[in-house]
Amino acid sequence: MTSPATPAAAHSTARPLDGLSLSASGPPGPADGLVAEHLRLLGAEGDGHTGGRIRLSGPGFSGITAHTRWGDEVVDEATAQAATGIMAVHGRRDGTPRGLAVDYAATATGVLAVQALLAGLLAQARGGQVTGAEVSAERAGLLSVSQYLAAAGAEESEATEVAPGGPPFTSVDGVAFELETLDPDAWADFWRALDAPGDAIRRGWRPFQFRYATACAPFPQPLHDAARAAAWGLIRDAARSSGAEVCPLRSLAERAAEYDGAPPWELSPHNASYSGRAPEEADAPLAGLTVLEAGRRIQAPLTAHLLGLLGAEVVRIEPPGGDPLRGMPPACSGISARWLALNRGKKAVEVDIKSPADRERLRAMAAEADVFLHNWAPGKAAELGLDHEHLSAANPELVYAYTSGWAGRLQEAPMGTDFMVQARTGVGEAARPADEPPAPSLMTLLDVLGGLIGAEAVLAGLLLRQRTGAGVRVDSSLLGAADVLTSAARARAAQGLDPRRPAGFRRPLPTADGWIALPDRSAIPCDIRDLPTAAALERLRGCGLSAVPVVTDLAGLLASGSISLDAHGAPAVPAPWRFA
Repeated sequence: MTSPATPAAAHSTARPLDGLSLSASGPPGPADGLVAEHLRLLGAEGDGHTGGRIRLSGPGFSGITAHTRWGDEVVDEATAQAATGIMAVHGRRDGTPRGLAVDYAATATGVLAVQALLAGLLAQARGGQVTGAEVSAERAGLLSVSQYLAAAGAEESEATEVAPGGPPFTSVDGVAFELETLDPDAWADFWRALDAPGDAIRRGWRPFQFRYATACAPFPQPLHDAARAAAWGLIRDAARSSGAEVCPLRSLAERAAEYDGAPPWELSPHNASYSGRAPEEADAPLAGLTVLEAGRRIQAPLTAHLLGLLGAEVVRIEPPGGDPLRGMPPACSGISARWLALNRGKKAVEVDIKSPADRERLRAMAAEADVFLHNWAPGKAAELGLDHEHLSAANPELVYAYTSGWAGRLQEAPMGTDFMVQARTGVGEAARPADEPPAPSLMTLLDVLGGLIGAEAVLAGLLLRQRTGAGVRVDSSLLGAADVLTSAARARAAQGLDPRRPAGFRRPLPTADGWIALPDRSAIPCDIRDLPTAAALERLRGCGLSAVPVVTDLAGLLASGSISLDAHGAPAVPAPWRFA
């Protein structure tokens, strides 16, 4: 293989696609610009053309083409969000389906397309025969809501109420803010400092705790009242004294003013002499590779799940007694349906990282792995002696991947969880049209997109290792995901333009028995409010509009034929790529 850079080269020039050419053709795809931008950041040189068929070629490779398309039933972002359940999940906070004002399905499609190209090149470099891949926004959308779909198809109901409501809270002086804590005592102490009633504090903890799972949080009204009676200074003091964290909602203009232009991932190679090849008759791009995953919640587990779908053997590191989230309701065959959505097919090894002997066992496992992946809190890996420098000393060929909240890019950043990053980066403003108050979505937009970008980064690191022999440290973050998702809106803000979409943007139309979504930039030719959905669709299609019904009950998607059941009876969305 032609080497893009020697292991001793500066990190900024060590790009896995150096020396490769990028070309595009055909009708536009969902995210042509994003795909081209990411490929160029990784070193490919393009001709400036755009299209839904993106090809990479160069010395040592037979070339690979990725085809991006919307899907069988959808024609654009609005119809993709409607048909895959994104509108339903995002709208739970408000009680009706709502479209995201950012191009979430298209963004996910673009990142998945880059993954497919990197995986195909890696397969070729290891002796495989992958020549093409297809990615659709329909499948990307289903992947984005896979945890919610799994819960909808579980054997039991949710453990908490699924009803409208949720953050942000607002102070008496008009500061809208997010609140975060993983500690019920900190939650209680925060609200006591604001003189909230004890019963409301107790009743509020469960919806707060489960909001990541249900995409809603029906808080008792007295909690909102307590926040509205307090000045922002008092609220900050309450957070500081209780151990909770608060973050005021920042605007896109504020994010644009501080934006550093960093790519969504960073690859840092170090000297090694890797020269591996795929096993004989490998049937997937990552066959024969081992990923050691020490992930929690969504971001890192999703990254590892995608690598597993591409053929890697994923070994999950769990605490003694197993991951407590295995028991999170609702369950299928006694195992959390949501947990299965991210972790099915993985092996598991229980390791007590507080034990010196078990940490040594983990180091020994990493010495035999191709990838070590984690999303521990900042500084935790170094404290445990499990940071990049520790593990690469024993295994120089390791791809060490850290999926974090902030990647160390922002000073005095709050806790790096999905909703806090949404609040801090202007996602709450970008996600809603101009006639809705800014508010982070309670759909885990950044955890999911952060997991996709994490897998993209690991694949880039593996390809860089394959081409140069170098070991690689790979860093990605929720901040990087936020910057990718809000790129267009942030650019408008930087130019002094209104960054938000107009009032009513992507808001579905009510019918007599449901909801319908029109493609973006479509005019409503007639009133359909009194028509049944089927009749309304027929009338709109007669006017030449590609309208689709809005999925409001995710369980209805399970009968579509594209979603299967795993060995536990839990719904499993299809892999987002089709390789040839």
